[in-house]
Amino acid sequence: MIYSPFRNQPVPASYGCEAGNRPRRRHSFIRDRWQTLLRVVGDLAIQLADSPDFEVTSWRLPVETTSCGRARRLTRKQLSTWGMDYLADEAELLVSELVANVLRHTCCDDLTMRLSTVHGLLRCEIEDCSEGIPKMRWPAPDDESGRGLHILDALACCWGTDRTPRGKIIWFELSSKVRR
Repeated sequence: MIYSPFRNQPVPASYGCEAGNRPRRRHSFIRDRWQTLLRVVGDLAIQLADSPDFEVTSWRLPVETTSCGRARRLTRKQLSTWGMDYLADEAELLVSELVANVLRHTCCDDLTMRLSTVHGLLRCEIEDCSEGIPKMRWPAPDDESGRGLHILDALACCWGTDRTPRGKIIWFELSSKVRR
């Protein structure tokens, strides 16, 4: 599913998994994502894919309480390296929320955090072994949890989930071009 502030409802997208079937091979998954991207943004997708300004880095983190803080520090340091310090506060908060969700809602041993940037767009992906897709909750005012996806929805220019052969990726994007 892809969530965007430009739509009021989630938009279904093909991610290489049909209900009740095992995931298709990785090349089909990538091809489906590429075709969806081409439908949405056309020629801009080709420009972004061929960009020499594309940067990516990733880390494998154990699923333990210290990983939230480590993910925040790694995010801030990497954004500083890329000259994107102005996105660090929002990115750290969202990374922390997503890593905390993995700690709270999965039984995984580790997770992968991936950051990438191209032309001022930051993308963060958190991959874990769980197949469970996060769902937006509507907590009562005195509930102590259930607000993480609302924070994600409010701060990210878009976010979503992708199923993978290993489990899932939840991702978000922050744009330097869209100031809130």
